[in-house]
Amino acid sequence: MENIHKLAFKTAEATHCAGEQGKYWEAHERFFNNQATLGRKDLTAHAQALGLDVAAFDECVDSGRQAARVRKDLADSQKYGITSTPTFVLGLSDANGSQMKVVTRIRGSKPYEAFKEAIDSLLSTVK
Repeated sequence: MENIHKLAFKTAEATHCAGEQGKYWEAHERFFNNQATLGRKDLTAHAQALGLDVAAFDECVDSGRQAARVRKDLADSQKYGITSTPTFVLGLSDANGSQMKVVTRIRGSKPYEAFKEAIDSLLSTVK
């Protein structure tokens, strides 16, 4: 991840830190839309703009307490063959909903028709 974007890991941590204050998705959107300003001082400025408790946010980011969560997310994505953003996983579960029996991945930004085709294909396997 950091080979592509050197600030990605710390930014992912910061997103989860914002989530501790109920603003995960707001931070995610702000960081995504401001990729040129994601240095450590920039993250604090973004937190302030989001109305976060900046001291608590900074403590969280500097402590690295969300790092294990980010590493787990990365390991899970690799385990399930997710190697790019965005990746959409569509599937059908078994009868009790405990396991996926058919899985399709859509990698990259695709038009509606690609999703419709994938969903129709999955549904055609239902007996």
